[in-house]
Amino acid sequence: MEGDTLSASAHGVDTKVLHAFQTSFVQVQGLLDQNRVLINEINQNHESKVPGDLSRNVGLIRELNNNIRRVVDLYADLSSLFAASSGGGGGRATSEGGSVGTIRQAGHKRIRSGMD
Repeated sequence: MEGDTLSASAHGVDTKVLHAFQTSFVQVQGLLDQNRVLINEINQNHESKVPGDLSRNVGLIRELNNNIRRVVDLYADLSSLFAASSGGGGGRATSEGGSVGTIRQAGHKRIRSGMD
């Protein structure tokens, strides 16, 4: 993708926004890689049917669920950032390059991860 890199100023996109996208996608990829490892270990423990391994799966599944929640939060933040940067006004981005706030939609409970 090196050749696909576009100049931020040429397309009217703030460099901070591009940096936030890149940072978020790196975090998402890290979480997805970690989830792959967790799923493999959960499967191995399940196949072994060893009581200690099966009880360890409880914690592993909890960690997997938390990671999935964090990925959802990151994508929600990216969506808000994209909407705010493209003039859609769907969320709020901080001007200091910090985290992006998400909005609570009617009927949807937002659970924030510990990464904020």
